Amino acid sequence: MAEKKKSAAARKPRKKPAARKSTAKPDKANQAPAPEAKPDSVSNPFDATRLSGLNPADVDALDHMSRNLMQAALKSQKLMSDSMRKALDGKVEFPDTAAINTTPELGEVWTKIVADPEKLMNAQAGLLRGYLDLWTNTTKQFLAGGSDPVVRPEPGDKRWRSEDWSEIPLFDAIKQSYLLNQNFLMGLVQGVEGVDPAVKRKVEFLTKQMVDAMAPTNFALTNPDVIRETMQSKGENLTKGLANLARDLEAGGGRLALTQTDMEGFKVGVDLAATKGKVVFRNEIFELIQYAPMTDEVKQRPLLIAPPWINKYYIMDMREKNSMVRWLTQQGFTVFLISWVNPGPELKDKTFQDYIEQGLFVALDAVKETTGEESVNAVGYCIGGTMLASALALLEARGESDRIASATFFAAQTDFELAGDLLLFVDDAWFKEINRLMEAQGGVLDGRTMSDTFNLLRSNDLVWSFVVSNYLLGRQPQAFDLLYWNADQTRMPQTLHLWYLDNMYRKNRLARREIEMGGHSLDLTKVKTPVFMQASRDDHIAPYPSVYRGAKHFGGPVRFKLAGSGHIAGVINHPGANKYQHWVNTDLPDTVEEWLDAAEEAPGSWWEEWRDWLYERSGKDVPARNPSKGKLKPICDAPGEYVLVRS
Repeated sequence: MAEKKKSAAARKPRKKPAARKSTAKPDKANQAPAPEAKPDSVSNPFDATRLSGLNPADVDALDHMSRNLMQAALKSQKLMSDSMRKALDGKVEFPDTAAINTTPELGEVWTKIVADPEKLMNAQAGLLRGYLDLWTNTTKQFLAGGSDPVVRPEPGDKRWRSEDWSEIPLFDAIKQSYLLNQNFLMGLVQGVEGVDPAVKRKVEFLTKQMVDAMAPTNFALTNPDVIRETMQSKGENLTKGLANLARDLEAGGGRLALTQTDMEGFKVGVDLAATKGKVVFRNEIFELIQYAPMTDEVKQRPLLIAPPWINKYYIMDMREKNSMVRWLTQQGFTVFLISWVNPGPELKDKTFQDYIEQGLFVALDAVKETTGEESVNAVGYCIGGTMLASALALLEARGESDRIASATFFAAQTDFELAGDLLLFVDDAWFKEINRLMEAQGGVLDGRTMSDTFNLLRSNDLVWSFVVSNYLLGRQPQAFDLLYWNADQTRMPQTLHLWYLDNMYRKNRLARREIEMGGHSLDLTKVKTPVFMQASRDDHIAPYPSVYRGAKHFGGPVRFKLAGSGHIAGVINHPGANKYQHWVNTDLPDTVEEWLDAAEEAPGSWWEEWRDWLYERSGKDVPARNPSKGKLKPICDAPGEYVLVRS
């Protein structure tokens, strides 16, 4: 059967023949580090000759290992009994899974699959052929060594990076058997016809979660790295792993709080968010940071950055070598940045409009007061970009569009028709469950809930790799700046969050010009402000086809920029690092496919192109502005106080 044409969401940018050679490197900064197999420094635990002729040292080692295994079993039993006791005492809050109720969707899809016996039989026959070929190849590998695999993992699937999965026939057979079953199940679901696309997408996601959970890499007796570690450490890895599990259960109050990084490895304001500056304004929902200049002269028009309130702002100001804020000050910009409050129940009634009026617009007033400049170049990242787009439409309707001279969007959506897997979490059942959780938490959504949701979108990298490393290999998570930031989540006000999910994700009302705010209709087609719109090729939160659709809604000039990597590393790609790549096309044709066809790939960061675009809209050079000597009296040093509040 001819392969179906890939959708825009699945389409990958391709290199043009005339483009420069890409120097892109693997996306390490945007991916969780996977555990490495330890070198076999003593002996090969898979060597069958070790099963006979044991000497006294071997006997002692086995005794040591058996004691560790017994201790691990006792700890496991205690964990189970403690969890059961807490549940009976009512101290553990379990999600109301009945409210989510995925059974109708699963039932609908599998009813359709079973109703097409010819397609089902063909799929089963293909699976059987795969197993017959696997049996033949495995036998050949045992007897003669070496054989071509029947099935290969997807490129970039790091679960099978250990050489044992390919070089040891037993584990190679286990791996390929799993992959055959995975492809069989996913193929049936993906090939089903006659069901609603949203239902199909949800069942695909749920099926993938189940398939990923059952991977042999996730179980001690079928993972060669774990077996090797168990033999070499005489079982200490399992006792350490259970201690790690107990720690995470205790930290989560009975709910597993998976540790991804050493949370003591960094200190905000010292290792991260360390660029010098002052908090020059504060109200109940944000602090405004003005950064100290690093050049004698700066551009006349200030730069105001609105990060997402779903995370801490310092993703823009990580360590010195990858800080966007520091780099921008080095380029001669006066940089202001909004640091959102980590809200408690007292702010549960704050609205999306409040974050525009009392947040972004008040920040514009403060910048004007301290610099004397009438307009700024504004930046919005992720949900901060959705807010910025809405604010532009509101300013246009009020006749105040000159307050923002240009707008830059990082990984921000204004049209949610193609918003990706996050659309799965806003159907009626999930929406009701999110509301219930916020009610139970006093009117805010805790950061851990949002973190768990985002982790599920990349469960192999952000969940199962750490289950293996922490609990089976017994290792301690290492200090990793991006994962530290990812774990430093914020809460969200109930009214704001529900409105955003309903009006943007569920109803796509901004793109449809259906939002009323302050007596005005928000119409992006009337916005003439110059726009720089960035998206990332592998972004699973704001897919680039979705971002491109949003770019087409603006009524003024738009420069679309596609970067390599994902939602974070595609944005935070310092020129000094020379990582990833970007695609260049200054036109904005009707479709993203047309844009890609005419785009040329260029190596390295896109920041310098954006800087030059900003220079054209930033006015003349003026003496550098010292935040300590402005018209607004500094309140405290950067990074401020709001960013230090932990959830």
